[in-house]
Amino acid sequence: MTLEIKTSNVEPIRQNYAYIERRFGSKPATRYQEVSFDVQAETNFHYRPLWKPEKTLNDKTHTALQMQDWYAFKDPRQFYYGTYVQHRARLQDTAESNFAFFEKRQLAEHLSDEVKAKVIECLLPFRHIEQTANLHMMSGSAYGYGTVLTQACIYAAMDHLGIAQYISRIGLALDGNSGDSLQQAKQAWMQHPAWQGLRRLCEESLTEQDYFKLFLLQNLVIDGFVTELVYQQFDQWLVTQNARDLAMLTEFMKDTLGDLRKWSDTVIKTAAAESDHNKQLLNEWFTESLAQVKAAFTPWASAALTADAVDQAEHAVIERAKKLGLQPELAKA
Repeated sequence: MTLEIKTSNVEPIRQNYAYIERRFGSKPATRYQEVSFDVQAETNFHYRPLWKPEKTLNDKTHTALQMQDWYAFKDPRQFYYGTYVQHRARLQDTAESNFAFFEKRQLAEHLSDEVKAKVIECLLPFRHIEQTANLHMMSGSAYGYGTVLTQACIYAAMDHLGIAQYISRIGLALDGNSGDSLQQAKQAWMQHPAWQGLRRLCEESLTEQDYFKLFLLQNLVIDGFVTELVYQQFDQWLVTQNARDLAMLTEFMKDTLGDLRKWSDTVIKTAAAESDHNKQLLNEWFTESLAQVKAAFTPWASAALTADAVDQAEHAVIERAKKLGLQPELAKA
C-alpha cells in the first residue's frame, strides 16, 4: 500500500475584522491596528455627561482643532497596552539596576554637601511638575477623540507619573530613605522664589479646557524646556562638580522623554499639516505657551544655572517647532 502525503492550503474566509477592512482593506492587520483604529464609540450614547451636558461622551469639540480623520494621529511606535508595558518594563529594569548600583556602592557619600543641597533645591521639586504633566496628559485621554490618540495620552500620563516617582527616589537615595530631602524639596517648591513662576504655570494650566492646547504646552514647550535645562544643562553642571554618578539616576527620564518626543512630534506635525486653520491655531498656542513657560523657567534657570540658560532652551524649542511645520512668527499675522 502506498501512502501519499499532500499539503493543502486553507484560505481564510476573512483576513480581519470588518471595521479594519473598511479602513485598511482585505489584508491581515497588525495587533496595533486591531486595538487602535475605529474602536471608539461614535453613536447611540445612553446619556450626556452630567459635568458637560452640552457635549456627548465622545465629542470632537473638546478642542478648537479640526480634523477630517481623527485617526490620523497614529503612533509611530505602534504602542498598544502590551507593547507599551514591555518597552517600559525594560526601561524600568535598567533604572532599578542603576539605583541598586548607586546605593550598593554608596555613591551618595562621594557627593559634596553643596551638590546635595542643590539637587534637593533645584531638581527634586520637578516631581511636582511631572505630576502636573500627568494630569495634562490625562486630559488628552479623557477628552481626546480617537483611540490612537487617547490611548497614547494615558501611556504618556503614566510615563510622567513614573518620572515623578524616580525623581523622588533620587531624594531617598541621597538621604538614606529618611524622606527628609523630599520635605526640604516641598518647602523649596512652596516658598523659594525660583519655583513660584513654575508653580503658577502648573496651577493655571490645570484650568485649561482645550486638551490639544494642553498637549502642545506639555509635550512641545514644557518638556522641551525640561529636557534642555534639567537633563542637559543641569546634568552637565553635575559633571563639573564631580557628581556624574547622578546621571545614571536620570537615565530613565531622558530615555522616556526622548521616546515621548517621537510620538508627540508626529501628532503635532500631522495636526499642523491638516489645514491652515489648524496651523494658525497651533502657532498662536505655541507663541502664547512659549512666553509663559520661558517666564516661568527664568527664575529657576538663574538660580540653578546661568542667566542665559533659558534663552538656549527657548532657541531649542523654537527650532523643534519649526521642524514640525509651525511658524510662530506668523501667529499674529
